[in-house]
Amino acid sequence: MALQRLLPASLFAATVLGAAHPMITPAPSLEARQIAERGLDDYASYAKSLLGSLGSDVSSYVISGVPQYFQDFPTGDKVESSLGIDDSQLAALPTQVLNLPAYANWTDQGWNVRVHGNVYKQPNTNESKLNDLANVFLIGTSIDQLQPSEQDQARNLTAEIFVVQQRDVNVTMNFRTGVDVRPDASGGVVNAKGGNQSITLPYPTTDEGDFDTFIILKNTTGVTSNTTGTDGGYLLPGNETSSIQALNMYANGSEIGNATAYLVPPTGFTIVNDIDDILRITKIYEPKEGLLNSFARAFTPWQDMPEIYANWSATIPDFHFHYLTTTPEQVTRNYMDFIFKTYPLGSFDTRPLNFSDVSATLSIRKFLLDKIFQTFPQRKFVLMADTSNSDVMKDYPQMVKDYPGQVQCIFLRNTTATDSGDLFPYDTSGFKGIDQEKYMFFVNADDLRDVDIVGGNCWNKAVKQNVTFEYQGRGFGNSASGAVSWNPYMLGAALILAMVQFAPFVPSWALGL
Repeated sequence: MALQRLLPASLFAATVLGAAHPMITPAPSLEARQIAERGLDDYASYAKSLLGSLGSDVSSYVISGVPQYFQDFPTGDKVESSLGIDDSQLAALPTQVLNLPAYANWTDQGWNVRVHGNVYKQPNTNESKLNDLANVFLIGTSIDQLQPSEQDQARNLTAEIFVVQQRDVNVTMNFRTGVDVRPDASGGVVNAKGGNQSITLPYPTTDEGDFDTFIILKNTTGVTSNTTGTDGGYLLPGNETSSIQALNMYANGSEIGNATAYLVPPTGFTIVNDIDDILRITKIYEPKEGLLNSFARAFTPWQDMPEIYANWSATIPDFHFHYLTTTPEQVTRNYMDFIFKTYPLGSFDTRPLNFSDVSATLSIRKFLLDKIFQTFPQRKFVLMADTSNSDVMKDYPQMVKDYPGQVQCIFLRNTTATDSGDLFPYDTSGFKGIDQEKYMFFVNADDLRDVDIVGGNCWNKAVKQNVTFEYQGRGFGNSASGAVSWNPYMLGAALILAMVQFAPFVPSWALGL
């Protein structure tokens, strides 16, 4: 059966995608003649070639688990132009700092903290203007059709997007004791008893306002007054404790640049967590739902994952939680607020602004994974994500090969098994040759209850695995877990229909709002 029989003829009259990302090769036209010439007997090969040839936001961003509507945010002059402000108005605004929760490793020089974030100014934008800007991000609705709480969130997120990053700023970070540690819900984190000090970072911010560097905390023995705690305590050396010590850290001259530094010992277990569609409901593969879930609706946990994580935090000794999302820095605050109200305390990584083009965006996860693995070469890592991320499907098994003995478990939620809107296949070829006990594709959060992370028994035998080491998913009837069979001839049609959904995105700053 030819594919054009499954779809309205009007779909083939022009390209199925809207304006291409300016840094990506434009999408090809999908005409009826081209479709008719390609049979669907080898539908797996067809789907793979279809996705690979798009050269569009769909192939580059969406199947990599990066929401298209969280890309290509305006910066610098574009923000000033969009908001109608000039340099003098900008100069009068206070400087703010996005300060990301940090991890620190133990070295022969002491505790070595990775300090990273962004310096910016946030213009005062009136509600009417924020409504105009927010409406560009909404599909099939407008801000006045949202609930009041959703309107507030949409405006707040829009305001966070339209900020002006500050270059060549010297950042001073203050470290103080007194972190609000939650018993049995913080992965074994304890308050540091010393370490109060202020350190100016060795480099000014980049052109995009970013800072990212390691700095050594002074005098862990507490022999000088500026590093002792209020009770005369001191930072415990990393080779003398298994506990994760926490210090408050905040930037000078910023009202909201506060975070926490986690001093992580050389050995133990660290879990690296993706967030979208594994810790919270996002549905990035359904653009309208994904946008509303990210832009307007309150963040909602996926199934019982908070309970699963609370149990791991309470039962796995000194478990270090690290959260890694490839969403841009501008929208990080919502993610951090949700995580630390819902999941155990931990360090945080996001995509810095100097990773703004397509190739960098799609390699940022591996870059950040390499950084934390190399920082803690003796720790064992648990990797958590879902199958909607093509970079995860490539990078996670690659970590097993690049860092022998460091990957304890890989857990991947199979979104195609439960979400009918996830039409994109995923590639399991990277798992070939890896011990099945080291990884599990799962369907429900409860599937994680019977795994033994410390013992390295990562596969709950009650969860059927069907890993074929090739492209898998709904259209192929070979889902890696909880298979849901479709008529294979529907795959191409479903993919094209999904792609059509992505056409309406037009950046507000391009419209001259």
